[in-house]
Amino acid sequence: MPQLDKDYISTGKVKYIYRDFPLESLHQNAFKAAEAGRCAGEQGKFWEMHGQLFANQQALGPEDLAKYAQTIGLDVSLFKQCLESGHYTEAIRKDIADAQGAGLTGTPSFFLGLTGADGTPVKVLRTIKGAQAYPAFKAAIESLLAGQQ
Repeated sequence: MPQLDKDYISTGKVKYIYRDFPLESLHQNAFKAAEAGRCAGEQGKFWEMHGQLFANQQALGPEDLAKYAQTIGLDVSLFKQCLESGHYTEAIRKDIADAQGAGLTGTPSFFLGLTGADGTPVKVLRTIKGAQAYPAFKAAIESLLAGQQ
């Protein structure tokens, strides 16, 4: 991801959009972890929380989430209020439904596509499923970018 960010996202060649797809059947705390990411985002620290969650996938209970909030410097009280409110439940359920509607069954999954010059919605041209090395992404992205010219 850092190399993709450096070569494509930060340069403006690629727009990266993250959607939640917590697999509750595999990870009982996955949904609450997705909410934790969004609640951390309210305080401008989505990616920091995402990093904590990814690094600690086997420890995602409520006490763990609060500990990660403190570790990344969140106002823990506001974070807990958000987490307990269910504020993001509907949005996360929509992300899940969208992923299932697109035929996804696992994470990570990536859609690569192009927007029209007139700002029309993204047309998905490639899907990358599973954790892949940088060269797989680079080849797919370069192929799409070359087709734009």
